[in-house]
Amino acid sequence: MRVGKGRIHLSVCSKTMSLAIVLAILAGCATPPSSIPVANRTRPATVTWGSHVVQPGETLYTIAWKYGQDFKRLASVNGIRSPYTIYPGQRLRLGGTPVVAKTVTSQSKNKTVPRASQVSSTGVKSAPNKKRSPSNKTGQYQGNTKVSWQWPVSGKLLTRFGTKGQPYKGIAIGGRIGQPVMATASGEVVYSGDGLTGYGNLVIIRHSSRYLSAYAHNKTLLVSEGDVVKAGQQIAELGSTGTNEPKLHFEIRQNGKPVDPLLFLPNR
Repeated sequence: MRVGKGRIHLSVCSKTMSLAIVLAILAGCATPPSSIPVANRTRPATVTWGSHVVQPGETLYTIAWKYGQDFKRLASVNGIRSPYTIYPGQRLRLGGTPVVAKTVTSQSKNKTVPRASQVSSTGVKSAPNKKRSPSNKTGQYQGNTKVSWQWPVSGKLLTRFGTKGQPYKGIAIGGRIGQPVMATASGEVVYSGDGLTGYGNLVIIRHSSRYLSAYAHNKTLLVSEGDVVKAGQQIAELGSTGTNEPKLHFEIRQNGKPVDPLLFLPNR
């Protein structure tokens, strides 16, 4: 009888241990829910092979941005001169050796390119919430040899460069809907639209031949491509387009590579 009870006791213990092991395995397999990753805002490896067919609304700057390249290099391997005019349907090489820039003919001068603020990558008119503000249009901004940086918006720092598991390409700053977004430094607007997936309403500013800055998730865009802006000038209104909360995603790129904005912005 004692043996029987012992066997019964052993059987119960075995079942209890088996259940504990199963629960432990399931717990190890489970992962907490996380937000959907946005590939565009994480740092991809630079793509320097293959080709890209220009879509309506794209610019040389946004294509270089997408593939993690310096816009000057992309222009040189395709023989494109400043002001870097490209056309829908044009095939651009993403790699290779630089070629002699093509001479602009009178026929090509007459071609028109759909602006990113007018036509999205799908060919449909976009950015209906865009407003225009007075600006000095030159189209031939020479840039500064030395760039002085300032914060684009006041708010809590939500995400730092290179955090959250995947290499994050910029910083995220919290704020309220409609809050003014300022140009972090003087420069020329080279993109204003919503054609880059994951960025929502986006502004990209060229400050020099080395530096670009980007301002994403805006509610309203107040500048257009070709506008020359001053440091501290309002360029947009903070929003939540392309994300799930009001914030500004801010990037600085040096020679096409994402760099930590906190290394450039003043302490606060």
